Amino acid sequence: MQKTLEVIDYYFKDHKTRFSDNTVRVYYRSLKQFFGFIEKPIDAVKTADIRSWLNELDESGFSVRTKRIKLISLRLFFRYAFEEGIIKKDPAYNIKIKLTDDSKPHYLNKRQLAELFEASKHSKRDRALIHTLYVTGVRISELLNIRLEDIKWDTRQIWIRKGKGNKERFVLFTAECAERLKEYLKTRKQKSPYLFCNNRGGRLSTEWVQKIFRDYSQKLGFKVTPHMLRHTFGAHLAEKGMKQTHIQDLLGHESLNATRVYTRLTDEARKTKYDSYQI
Repeated sequence: MQKTLEVIDYYFKDHKTRFSDNTVRVYYRSLKQFFGFIEKPIDAVKTADIRSWLNELDESGFSVRTKRIKLISLRLFFRYAFEEGIIKKDPAYNIKIKLTDDSKPHYLNKRQLAELFEASKHSKRDRALIHTLYVTGVRISELLNIRLEDIKWDTRQIWIRKGKGNKERFVLFTAECAERLKEYLKTRKQKSPYLFCNNRGGRLSTEWVQKIFRDYSQKLGFKVTPHMLRHTFGAHLAEKGMKQTHIQDLLGHESLNATRVYTRLTDEARKTKYDSYQI
């Protein structure tokens, strides 16, 4: 990351007459937040990394205006790096922020979730991965960092070593998920410390997982993403009446406000169902 820090330093030195002190503070904070999230050097950043980060900002409840400012800071920085020949391709070039604020998270209903499980039956790895995302509610970055030694099989807990903001927490998984994981691990040929690994035994990439989900979306006829399973986890727990503070702990939310949206979603769903019976 030393190279990235040097580029950031040169960037702000070259723009010291263009940016105000406040702009420098805001842009620097955004760049630090972004690179802390993806944990990649500047020349390894891809468009998918930026989209994943923007999804995290969505979940954290940032306004459209704030997200737009953060994206602008990335665009200007990567344009500078591209024009200086530091990177070969600008990963932020075609990314846009929606003009309207749609803060409601999208989640799968029970039928769609069942169809996704059914569609993944052919692959023990895919089915285990999908089950783990759904029953734990972890972020994709957290999932891909899970090591075998982090799993407590007897109590069905997983230690999330480095969640958002470098905070640790434990998440739970079901007996069915445990069976899916064990089935997958029995058939896995690669030796790796990671729960889900690539063909070389290294950590799976976010891009690879997102591609798998795009394939399932096309096959099923409705959109499904790793982050949507996290929202589904939160919404289904709220439907079952779990306390908001417990859902907050499991999801690793810093603020309870980010968790309350699931209760609002289920309230709206109940009202819609009620209204349909009154017609």
